[in-house]
Amino acid sequence: MVASTPTGLTDAQARARLAQDGPNELPSARPRNFARIVLDVMREPMLLLLVGCGAIYLLLGETREAWVLIAFVLVVIGIELYETRKTERALGALRDLSSPRALVVRDGQRKRIAGREVVQGDLVVLSEGDRVAADGVLVDAVSLQLDESLLTGESVPVRKRALAAGESAPTQTAPGGDDTPMVFSGTLVVRGTALLQVTATGARTALGAIGRALATIEEAPSSLQRETNALVRRMGVIALAFSLLVVLIMGWQRGQWLQGVLSGLAVAMSLLPEEFPVVLTIFLALGAWRMSRRHVLARRTSTIETLGAATVLCVDKTGTLTENRMTLACLIAPDGTLFDARADAAQPPEAFHALLEHAVLASHRDPFDPMDKAIRALGVERLGGTEHLHDDWEMLREYPLTPELLAISQAWRGRRDAAVVIAAKGAPEAIADLCHLDDATRTHLLALARRHADHGLRLLGVARGRIADADHLPAIAHDCPFEWLGLVGLLDPVRADVPAAVRQCRAAGIRVVMITGDYPATASAIAREAGLDTPEAVITGPELDALDDAQLDARIAGCTVFARAVPDHKLRLVRALQRRGEVVAMTGDGVNDAPALRAADIGVAMGARGTDVAREAASLVLVDDAFESIVHAVSAGRRIFDNLRKAMGYVVAVHLLIAATTFLPLALGAPMVLMPAHIAFLELIIDPACTVVFEAEPGERSLMQRAPRDRSERLMDGSALGGFLLQGGVAFVLVALTWGAARWADWSEGAVRGATFAALVLGNLALIVYGCRTSVRAQWRSWFAHGARARNPALPWVLLGASAGLALVLGVPWLRLVFHFG
Repeated sequence: MVASTPTGLTDAQARARLAQDGPNELPSARPRNFARIVLDVMREPMLLLLVGCGAIYLLLGETREAWVLIAFVLVVIGIELYETRKTERALGALRDLSSPRALVVRDGQRKRIAGREVVQGDLVVLSEGDRVAADGVLVDAVSLQLDESLLTGESVPVRKRALAAGESAPTQTAPGGDDTPMVFSGTLVVRGTALLQVTATGARTALGAIGRALATIEEAPSSLQRETNALVRRMGVIALAFSLLVVLIMGWQRGQWLQGVLSGLAVAMSLLPEEFPVVLTIFLALGAWRMSRRHVLARRTSTIETLGAATVLCVDKTGTLTENRMTLACLIAPDGTLFDARADAAQPPEAFHALLEHAVLASHRDPFDPMDKAIRALGVERLGGTEHLHDDWEMLREYPLTPELLAISQAWRGRRDAAVVIAAKGAPEAIADLCHLDDATRTHLLALARRHADHGLRLLGVARGRIADADHLPAIAHDCPFEWLGLVGLLDPVRADVPAAVRQCRAAGIRVVMITGDYPATASAIAREAGLDTPEAVITGPELDALDDAQLDARIAGCTVFARAVPDHKLRLVRALQRRGEVVAMTGDGVNDAPALRAADIGVAMGARGTDVAREAASLVLVDDAFESIVHAVSAGRRIFDNLRKAMGYVVAVHLLIAATTFLPLALGAPMVLMPAHIAFLELIIDPACTVVFEAEPGERSLMQRAPRDRSERLMDGSALGGFLLQGGVAFVLVALTWGAARWADWSEGAVRGATFAALVLGNLALIVYGCRTSVRAQWRSWFAHGARARNPALPWVLLGASAGLALVLGVPWLRLVFHFG
């Protein structure tokens, strides 16, 4: 680890420099400005059709109708701008939340901030797996190696060193080369730790000088985008064909070519479902924003499509199912005697002093690991002020944990003693191996560990060794002479909300699988407390290595707990589950987790303790690392897909209704009923209904009580499309009956048009209510009880606003004249 750090900037200094230099980001990452949004909105087909209709009205000398259409154009632009700006703000908030994080030193305290908030002069703590947030010079470094391939194209990591005492900061401005103290934004820490002093941010970094390519990377279209684009193209072809047919009918049969063009444009407006791309963009963007408020960041919005199809959730134990708040619960002597630190607040008996003393010596002085924190906290609390704490000792060497030996050892030398004390802690079987115990003693101690692990404790063995001379330290820890001191039992309690969330997953047809590096008995106990299925069926990492793919496929169906697993096992488990047809969500936090996160259908990175590599490989990031947040994300994914289907179905049904109502009188040789102004009025209902009302619709009560949808299920398959067309057809029959009855009663042309339009508006509202049918009854009760705080506050406003608008155009004389009503 990096040694103790200076105090860094103060918060006030950092705020001042951020205001002076701007955020640490490339200029091209900025969202669209207002003028660009207006220009993009003006290119939409519906607005272009309205402008074309207005031009024809001017040619016909009907200036009043032209001005009405211009007014409608302005209103539609206003609605589109509101929806677009809302989407832009949501995406902007997501960009801020999902930007790379940086661990900085401010006011002497380490704090994790968004990478865009890093300023010149900041001290940044770098660890393995971090993405460097800014250019700078190293003031401290331990075995640091960086991957600079993003800037140089060279995949071989380069060594870095700290700035030597008295050495001036180099003027190097380009990456490349070993043993330099300069570090550059965008590079990746592949080994070691360091302390970086920032010298340049944003566009002033080497990355900013090379180019802006990072901000221009675009995702490939998702399956939903491809489906909606294909549907829009098909509907566009149909709209064009019908428009030409109307023009020919009006021109050849009636000799009204200009009126025919106007009617053709009206038919095109009624058929063209230009709302589809807008609905998809708004739903996914706002859905991702809503998920972020529940501590889940969607780095790729296309992931939302997959969430509702998830069948397996593979999660870590520590920090996801548990609180990641380790406490040292007990000390266990070699003879089995136990000291319960939770029940007894006094200093432990003398027999346990050496055990706790060496557990502290085997932990980092400035710990990040929760187990190290718990051990050191109890050591300081119970042994503070005694000769058993050695804050003045010098650490000579660390023997790190490896997959072959799950233990860590640290060699220390006292100020007045030439001998070296080596303290080791780790998996009980690993410490037993270090101590070279005979078979009988080893069996007895491991049985003791298993017995306590059955109660959910995480057991670490502790040992001590002594070397007479620092010059004779062995190359590997296994060659040190160790003595078994006992076990320390740590407890990480299950989060209070986990059992309920697991039950919710079970009801939703989702299987929860726990993957942990912990002891099998401990993992089984935690799984039992969390409510996982078959918690006693455990496969360990060594057992997993011994299984071939066919054997693993057979075993994995009945196993929900994998213990003593290392990150490499996650990738194999993902592939095994996918071979069984499962849609897999996989959590991870380390560099080695990246392949599994990328291979999983839904990669979920831990935001609180995860590395930047894991975050970049994943499609979702859990801000709070909580299992409940994953369940909320699945529920949100299902709700978004359901509401998206409702909105798309409503668009199909209402456009069928309007198109049929437009075409019917023309086909029967009757006067035109719907004019462009009428269709523009209907668009004022359709736009907020399909984007605001349906997006805000709460999930159905059965949302998490049904099986996951098939991943191959289309948003608009034949069955769904047929149902939506049937809805529009039923509404059209009622409108057609109204039109026919009015004509049979020999009403005037204006009266027929007014009655038909009223029936059309009411049919439109009926389609909205039917689309929201799962909550409309509760919605009205909530509305009358709580007003704007109702479950779907947009629904009553749209219904009341449309009804009021209809009453005005039918009841106010000059509006009746504008709309050609009798």
